[in-house]
Amino acid sequence: MSSSTDFIRDHGIDHYERCLKMGRFTRRSIYVIGSLRNPDIPSIGNDLRGLGLDVFDDWHGAGPEADDYWKEYEIQRGRDYSRALSGYAATHVFEFDKFHLDRCDAALLVLPAGRSGHLELGYVAGSGKPTFILSDDPERWDVMYKFATKVFFSKEEMIGYFTEA
Repeated sequence: MSSSTDFIRDHGIDHYERCLKMGRFTRRSIYVIGSLRNPDIPSIGNDLRGLGLDVFDDWHGAGPEADDYWKEYEIQRGRDYSRALSGYAATHVFEFDKFHLDRCDAALLVLPAGRSGHLELGYVAGSGKPTFILSDDPERWDVMYKFATKVFFSKEEMIGYFTEA
């Protein structure tokens, strides 16, 4: 993690001061975790950027069918799932995501999300960083979301939390 001087140089004093005044949430960068198929990811990222956070959601640019195309490509090569996971493509994508999970100060899981998203949130929580969940009002409730630092039940609640001093 860079020093506050480096952060100010890279992002500006206004951004730094907004991050400091966030009260309960004092971290400055957040990894938005979610589904490639969730079209709301970019707008949620933009909302958080508008609050002065350094948001990582670039993974979403791969598109909603990236995992399906990777699977089909590996099958065409005659590789099963086990062998595909050890390939260059899977390793590259994994290391890219892990780099940013390690770099960021916190993570927000946007539901609905699949196994990868939940694994990523667990990884961040296990690293001792704050974790948040933006719920989609699921039909089935899950008590294990209590592992998260905070669960939001609306976008407005999430925005309010990160805005409060």
